[in-house]
Amino acid sequence: MSEKILMKGNEAIAEAAVRAGVKGYFGYPITPQNEVTAYMSKRMVELGRAFVQAESEVAAINMVYGAASTGELAMTTSSSPGIALMQEGISYMCGAEVPAVIVNISRGGPGLGNIGPSQGDYNQSTRGGGNGDYFLIVYTPSTLQEAVDITYKAFDVANRYRNPVLILGDGALGQMAETVVLPPFKELESKDKGWELNGCKGREPRSVKSLRLAEGMLKLHNFHLKEKFEQVKRNEVEYELIGDDYDILIVAFGTAARVSKSAIKEAAKHGVKVGMFRPILIWPYPYAQLTEAAKKAKKVLVVEMNNGQMLFDVMLAVKDDNKIEFLGKPGGEVVDPDEILEKILSIKG
Repeated sequence: MSEKILMKGNEAIAEAAVRAGVKGYFGYPITPQNEVTAYMSKRMVELGRAFVQAESEVAAINMVYGAASTGELAMTTSSSPGIALMQEGISYMCGAEVPAVIVNISRGGPGLGNIGPSQGDYNQSTRGGGNGDYFLIVYTPSTLQEAVDITYKAFDVANRYRNPVLILGDGALGQMAETVVLPPFKELESKDKGWELNGCKGREPRSVKSLRLAEGMLKLHNFHLKEKFEQVKRNEVEYELIGDDYDILIVAFGTAARVSKSAIKEAAKHGVKVGMFRPILIWPYPYAQLTEAAKKAKKVLVVEMNNGQMLFDVMLAVKDDNKIEFLGKPGGEVVDPDEILEKILSIKG
């Protein structure tokens, strides 16, 4: 049986990436994810792998772009305004089909905001914050064990689709400590994938780029990307449904979902049957699965640590705005179980 270890969230994510085989980490300090960078500055060097503290977030994402273009596993981590600065590089990587892992331990905004936990980056993550037609594959864990497991597999998913994967956490997840079971070390292998830069080895040189100026070529590439994203939608669906007999269905992700579980237990003491739908992948979003789950509910309560961003996706899935209620808490503050309970009781009447 694997041993459980008490770890801080940021450090657990970092160690999971190390064990997944990441060969290059490139980052820039920003609270509340600094422990990832600090941990990697020691751990990557211990293992003879690449660690670079870049001069900025813009530099960091472009270093990831360059390293990942060689076919090696590369990653960066940051927090909300830092991720915003990376958007141009992320768009380049999606256009060039370069896989990598990006972790956002998000904080309050807009702008510099504060360092409290927030879910205000949902739209940025799921809609693509850079230019052009593209999507990231976006996971949002609610426990440290789930964060470890998702980080461990994220590199495989990124390689499978030749697309960056983003893990959207928040300051609470990054700063809390929980026991986790760490996965085994994967063997480090450098395989010829057929697309990566290889120093002109072989008969034909390779190029990795997002620039396509020849007439019609960008259109064809965009159609190719569209089909790839449709394939991701068909193959990648992850969610959790709690309960099968409920009058109210909470829809929440990440820390808001974690807190909602406490409110559900308290609601039961008041005789109110409450279930919860928690998307683990928020792009692609599990629309069909939420549609079915919502059919059983009289009301659907969306709980977010923002002013209502996933709310739009819930509206698309439920297809009945009169059935939907919303509870939001922006500004880098964690929603309280009592606030959720109060909302549940007011809905129940």
